[in-house]
Amino acid sequence: MFEIVPSIWVINGKCVRLKRGDFATEEVISSNPLEIAQAFEGIGIQRLHLVDLDGARRGEPKNYHILEAIAGYTDLKLDFTGGISTDGDVIKCFEFGAKTVTVASAAANFPERFAQFILSYGREKINLAADTNPSDHKIKIRGWLKKTEIDLFDHIEFFYDRGLKYLKCSDVTRDGVMEGPNFELYKEVLERFPNIHVAASGGVRGIDDFRKLRDMGLHAVVFGRAFYEGKISLNDLEKFIANG
Repeated sequence: MFEIVPSIWVINGKCVRLKRGDFATEEVISSNPLEIAQAFEGIGIQRLHLVDLDGARRGEPKNYHILEAIAGYTDLKLDFTGGISTDGDVIKCFEFGAKTVTVASAAANFPERFAQFILSYGREKINLAADTNPSDHKIKIRGWLKKTEIDLFDHIEFFYDRGLKYLKCSDVTRDGVMEGPNFELYKEVLERFPNIHVAASGGVRGIDDFRKLRDMGLHAVVFGRAFYEGKISLNDLEKFIANG
């Protein structure tokens, strides 16, 4: 089943949006992330991607209270990300209500540790985020503030060989600018790793992009700005969930 997964990006407990991951473009959308989460749940959304941007910048999660609030007052399956780097971080995320966690920086910096996460907690609970600029296919980490010399496809393959099932992949040049997903990038990822469950992230303009990604064989799409700017409405989402 193809999943549509809204994202809520959090800085200092508030829901924000950025362009291309640039913190200088920060705009506060709402001071109540729970209210937004409940609106998504109300039209049939089942999973939410919660991004702790403070955690991503600082290298350890900071917004556990938001995770706890949304977990406590909705039945959404919460995927939490942002600064998760140790077993203690993973355990705390689950204790505060996350159903899954998505890890980016620690997977790049400590690949063996992340591989152990997959073994320890199970491949259904541990997701890899591999975010890149397609001009060089190098992995970007720490809220995309830091570029590595790690090749995207080498990175995915290392964990694919160690049991990885779920991958969220972003073209950082398209995030938050609604210029369309990088369909070619996802096509190549799927061709190289046919058994992986890929979630596309970045560039979504509207419901037609959902359909194209679904028809390509992707597992999910993560979206944000198109909704927050009114290009996709709650009614549009409800209809897509009902009819595809």
